[in-house]
Amino acid sequence: MIERIHLAIVQEVEKQGSLTAAADVLCVTQSALSHSMRKLEAQLGTDVWLREGRSLRLTQAGQYLLAVANRVLPQLDLAESRLQQFAQGERGSLRIGMECHPCYQWLLKIVSPYLAAWPDVDVDVKQKFQFGGIGALFGYEIDMLVTPDPLFKPGLHFEPVFDYEQVLVVAADHALAQAGHVKPGDLAREVLITYPVAVDRLDIYTQFLLPKGIAPRRHKTIETTDIMMQMVASGRGVAALPRWLALEYAEKMAVVPVKLGSKGIAKQIYLGAREAELHTDYLQAFIALARAPGLALPAAVLTQKVS
Repeated sequence: MIERIHLAIVQEVEKQGSLTAAADVLCVTQSALSHSMRKLEAQLGTDVWLREGRSLRLTQAGQYLLAVANRVLPQLDLAESRLQQFAQGERGSLRIGMECHPCYQWLLKIVSPYLAAWPDVDVDVKQKFQFGGIGALFGYEIDMLVTPDPLFKPGLHFEPVFDYEQVLVVAADHALAQAGHVKPGDLAREVLITYPVAVDRLDIYTQFLLPKGIAPRRHKTIETTDIMMQMVASGRGVAALPRWLALEYAEKMAVVPVKLGSKGIAKQIYLGAREAELHTDYLQAFIALARAPGLALPAAVLTQKVS
């Protein structure tokens, strides 16, 4: 009774705002589109839209149908794509979403050997899902999520792939550079540079500053790690990064990592996927490669533990 075209029509009318625009996107005539929906409404015994002048407003039934469309259509698109790949002799594709700014440079070191080992699998990295990847996993827009902050929900599985320490990065000639560790109050005089992420998603705030009621003198956001580290090296501020990444930058510019608090801040990077697809061989292979000791980390980090 409900066909794919009905779901596509409801979704496109909601996106485009009118039957005419939706018909153009779907490459059908407006009359054919209207006829298809009137037939469906007759079969269902309820209206999908209420017509108010030239505009349409979804009924309760229409809103439910839209929710179904938003959930089902991505799955059908994915199924068609996978079947086409199988028909062409390809194994499949792995769409990876990033919910971690500094993890992108770590991921690049995984992708290169993975592509060499799995030549019949395409890899696509989708950074637009930064800090909103759980919905993308549930919506079948990505197949794997890289995150330091997993949300353990039914239907999803998160695998820890390695531990790391979050540290403060300062210029080599900064007063804090020689400190064994920094205290929250030390940052009250500093310009703190972070990625453009909500404060409640930043460990340096949630696990270090806010519990002590401390705020930095100024909070500045920068999107790219390279520019962030150049600002730090020039004495324009301090930043929080994983120790392994801080050490990589310390090898090429005048910055040093300093422990946050006497015990440090311990974190893990997780790879998340839908439980129903965990058996996929090339997905499991990526997880195994990501967990391989020392593959993606600089040598200076391999023996370093958070005390």
